[in-house]
Amino acid sequence: MGNQWPALPVAAGLACGLLTGCGSLSSGSNDAGSHVVVGMSDDVLATDPASGYDPGSWLLFDNVFQTLLGFPKGGTEPQPEAAKSCAFTDSRTQIYQCTLKDGLKFSNGDPLTAQDVKFSFDRTLKINDPAGPAIMFSVLDSVQTPDDKTVVFKLKAPDATFPSKIASGAGSIVDHRQYDANGLRKDNQAVGSGPYKLDSFSKDEAVFSANKGYTGTAQVKNAGVTLKFFHGDQPALKQALLDGKVDVAYRGLTTKDIAGIDAQDDTKGIEVVEGSSAEVQHLVFNMDDPVAGKLGVRKAIAYLLDRDALIRDVYQDTATPLYSIIPAGIAGHNTAFFDTYGARPSKAKATAALHADGITGKVHLTLWSTPSRYGPATDDELKTVAAQLNASGLFQADVKSVPFDQYEKDIANGKYGVYVKGWVPDYPDADNFTAPFFGQGNVLDNHYTNSTITGRLIPRTAAQSDRAATDKEYGQLQDIVAEQLPVLPIWQAKQYAVVRDGVYGLEYCLDASTVFRFWELKKS
Repeated sequence: MGNQWPALPVAAGLACGLLTGCGSLSSGSNDAGSHVVVGMSDDVLATDPASGYDPGSWLLFDNVFQTLLGFPKGGTEPQPEAAKSCAFTDSRTQIYQCTLKDGLKFSNGDPLTAQDVKFSFDRTLKINDPAGPAIMFSVLDSVQTPDDKTVVFKLKAPDATFPSKIASGAGSIVDHRQYDANGLRKDNQAVGSGPYKLDSFSKDEAVFSANKGYTGTAQVKNAGVTLKFFHGDQPALKQALLDGKVDVAYRGLTTKDIAGIDAQDDTKGIEVVEGSSAEVQHLVFNMDDPVAGKLGVRKAIAYLLDRDALIRDVYQDTATPLYSIIPAGIAGHNTAFFDTYGARPSKAKATAALHADGITGKVHLTLWSTPSRYGPATDDELKTVAAQLNASGLFQADVKSVPFDQYEKDIANGKYGVYVKGWVPDYPDADNFTAPFFGQGNVLDNHYTNSTITGRLIPRTAAQSDRAATDKEYGQLQDIVAEQLPVLPIWQAKQYAVVRDGVYGLEYCLDASTVFRFWELKKS
């Protein structure tokens, strides 16, 4: 998740007209006793919230565990969930206090108190799992519990986005009686207080049933959900949908899969639901690389990239061109890269950029990719970008693709000049698209620093509780990035799920919060 550059594959297809038949609950029955089967090509890498920092794991966390705050369907402002109320109690946004609701219980009957909240955050930070979300709480200094209903978070520095962080999967509350304070749970079980209980978890599926003791804002519309894992096998997921073995295919059907479904006669009764998404993908430049480290080379690439053709030819219009590091739909978004480099490729401007940097011969360049981590079409995408560069006559570019584990190691070791990264946000705020990339502890490993960004703009935006008042600073930040080009935005995803007739509520599962709400699914 934001967690990450573990962005997930873009599922592609055509939206059903105005969501007709895709989500209106009035079209289904009122029977909440049905069980829904959801298939996805991704895996759930962890059942323990102190470890999981991938979208598959957060899907599990969002449904099994409660957080103090949560994101309402279609909303980006966190609202009370396990908490009755939460607020900053100081003017510097460094002390955040929550009061818990009455009668909270875990699915095993244990009471949920402030002690469990403190335990959960302390545990995540203490374990500090490399594959976990502890990095999101680097600003957290201490958690205090004056009584069983009150939790006080003290921060090392002002952070107005802290409510959004604790509303994410990273803020999952675990039962202190059921989890080791010093180590991860290894039994593939989970005890939370969310809308669902995890009944079983295996390599190929996870089975959830409605938690009848749940007290929160979600209104559960089914008896349970079975989540089937297809481990990256998109054709198998497609066939399972066609055969009626899954009711919903989520995250993993490629553009070709959906086009094939649309073309077959036996797919009547299967529809594609489109939702909004803040998932993005960038080219990243290693600023220490002898080739990509030259501003003229980076500007030439920016002038030659044809996003429209790329999205048309590779993604069949299932994404949208992205011209900034903050995606559309997130407060603070501007179009800095459109304003600086335009939308139409310009060989003349690319040539001028290279000449200004003293480069007159062809630029030899390798674009590095990884085959599936950022979507099944990533390699094709990079090949298309290379072809666009080569067609100008200014570049001799090729593409190399390596498995993700090796890819990450090579990036950390500075072996690549240009490489691709995807990002699914942890929370829908501009901070999550800027601070991880340009602040302290840059997750891009591209050796880029800018003192104005790290010393002034990020601290100012982090301290501003009125998020609408950050637009000016975020505009300045995006303009700096567009001029210095440590990254080049490519596209912003659309979210898709494919659903069989008689299943409703999918449109409430696909929004910028990235929360896939099991409880909204209803099957007639």
